[in-house]
Amino acid sequence: MNRTQAEKLLLAAVKCNPGLWGEHSRTAAYIAETIADACDDLDGESAFIMGLLHDIGRKFGVSGLKHVVDGYAYMTELGEEGIAKICLTHSFNNRKLNEYIGRIDIPVQQQEWLSSYLKVVQYDDYDRLIQLCDALAGNGHVMKLEERMLDVKKRYGYYPQAKWDTNCKLKEYFERKTGWNLYELLQKETWHL
Repeated sequence: MNRTQAEKLLLAAVKCNPGLWGEHSRTAAYIAETIADACDDLDGESAFIMGLLHDIGRKFGVSGLKHVVDGYAYMTELGEEGIAKICLTHSFNNRKLNEYIGRIDIPVQQQEWLSSYLKVVQYDDYDRLIQLCDALAGNGHVMKLEERMLDVKKRYGYYPQAKWDTNCKLKEYFERKTGWNLYELLQKETWHL
C-alpha cells in the first residue's frame, strides 16, 4: 500500500464515522514519519502509512476495544498484514489486555484470542513507534506525552501506571535512537494540521 492509497482509505473511513479520530490519525502519521526519518533503520513512508491507519477500525462505528479487532480484520482482508498487526498492537505496549483504556466491547471469545495473540506476537520498532505516536498525537497537533496521558485519564477516569511508564520509556528509546529531543524534532510548539 502506498501513501495515496492509505490517505484515500482514511478519508473514506472518516466519512463512514466522522470524528476527531481522523485528525488524531493524521497527527500520528506525521509523528511516525518524522521520527522514522531520523532513524537509520526505519522507513518514513511505511511509518506514515502505519500511523495513518492504526485506528482504521473506527471506520465501522463508535467503539472501544472493537476498533482494534475491526482494524485488524479490515487490513487483513486487504492483504495488509503489517498494518493489521499495528491495528492490534498500538493499544498494548505491555501486551496486556487489561491495560486497554476504554470500553471492552468485544465478546469473551475475541478477548481470549486477542490476549493469546498479544502473548506471542513479536513487536518490532514499528509497533513501538506507533504506540508512542498514539500517545503523542492529539487531534491535529503534537502533545507532550504527559499532557496526552493526563487528557486520556481525564476522559476515561484512569490510566494504568505500567502503561504510562512504558510510554515514557518508549519516548526515551526513540530519543536515543534519533539523537533528538522528540518535542524539538516534532516541532511541538509550531506543528498543526
